[in-house]
Amino acid sequence: MPPRPARPTGTRQGHRQPKRPRDPVRRTAFDVVQAVDDRNAYANLLLPSLLRDRGLGGRDAALATELTYGTLRGRGTYDAVLGMCSDRPVAKIDGPLLNILRLGVHQLLATRIPPHAAVGTTVDLARSVAGPGQAKFANAVLRKVASRDRDAWLAIVAPDDETGRLAVVYSHPRWIVNALRDAAGAGEIEALLAADNERPRVTLVSRPGRSTVEELGGEPGAYSPYAAYLSEGDPAAVPAVAEGRAAVQDEGSQLVALALARAELDGPDGSWLDLCAGPGGKAALLAGLAGERGAHLLACDLQPHRARLVQGSVGPAVSVAVADGTRPAWRPGSFDRVLADVPCSGLGALRRRPEARWRRGPEAIAELGPLQRRLLGSALDAARPGGVVAYVTCSPHIAETRVVVEDVLRDRGDAELLDARSCLPGVPGLGDGPYAQFWPHRHGTDAMFLALLRRRG
Repeated sequence: MPPRPARPTGTRQGHRQPKRPRDPVRRTAFDVVQAVDDRNAYANLLLPSLLRDRGLGGRDAALATELTYGTLRGRGTYDAVLGMCSDRPVAKIDGPLLNILRLGVHQLLATRIPPHAAVGTTVDLARSVAGPGQAKFANAVLRKVASRDRDAWLAIVAPDDETGRLAVVYSHPRWIVNALRDAAGAGEIEALLAADNERPRVTLVSRPGRSTVEELGGEPGAYSPYAAYLSEGDPAAVPAVAEGRAAVQDEGSQLVALALARAELDGPDGSWLDLCAGPGGKAALLAGLAGERGAHLLACDLQPHRARLVQGSVGPAVSVAVADGTRPAWRPGSFDRVLADVPCSGLGALRRRPEARWRRGPEAIAELGPLQRRLLGSALDAARPGGVVAYVTCSPHIAETRVVVEDVLRDRGDAELLDARSCLPGVPGLGDGPYAQFWPHRHGTDAMFLALLRRRG
């Protein structure tokens, strides 16, 4: 009797290799969208790892990325359409099936994928994830969706009131529409909401003393002398990025750090502090700027894992500490420049993290306020007389920005506001001052807010 052929490695009972999905592109997009719902995963962290693990590159990776982010951005619009096409309320549709339907609606209303292919592939995905019965339901719903284009559906599902219309047309929760309109003004709200739904360009930062803009390739930044726009390709393929001498960083983030470094001081300039440094992008830029002047940066974060990320960004020559910025271990008045990039709602980065618009409600603003005030007060305590503090949020929400600064200033008489715009020459449209507010629709950056304060003697 001839010998039996050897079993392939890893196919013994209990050790079967995972079966490759029939449609790995759409399954990857679904897995990311579902993980965002199930465990509050971050799409920008999970998607690249799944693309690598599943060997998706080129056009497949580009399509998976478009389906993932497009579905997360358009969720509000797509749920309104699904509500018109389903015989059950959207809230009653099983979570995984609902995310599959959202993927299908995105393909039908926002891509060039032929309708028959969009419906067929989505029904196949529903069958593999939720079973044949749910696949029939998905088929019926998506065929109704396919009967009209996006504009025709919006004319039907958008409410008559202006806030409701903007919320559905631009897929933002009502409370965010109201908050952004209060911050940007009624005349710019549609442009801002539209910019939130555009894919942001990849912006690199050359770390001072470690790389140059020229070696990054791409187009030089419009405002930051350390920025370059990467038009195509993987940033990790840029040698300076792969070696940690440069990184991906929004130009607005670069500019708020530069403004702190440019502010005029009364007295010495040798000791800098980044109070909430994780994950380390601004700290790395500040470290390079400080090093060019012979100054030293201390970068702190409350969470040990974030402090480790900071250390990886700034390198071994910079001091990194695990420290609570609200209960500092240093003496008051120890630093010449202090950055307080405080935890916030993240409403300024909805282009990059579209799931954030669905993750939090307006109560988050009230919850963050006390911490933001304590951190700004601690930053002022850490600055010496004549020193400068930068209060920064990646949110334009008035309650997280000027209200916090004005409340802290009202309670203490040892600080004054500087005109932040004077430290950002060549950057238009920052507002009436003394604050500086960046906008996606004006500057192509995240909606970063900056206040500069000087500690009085």
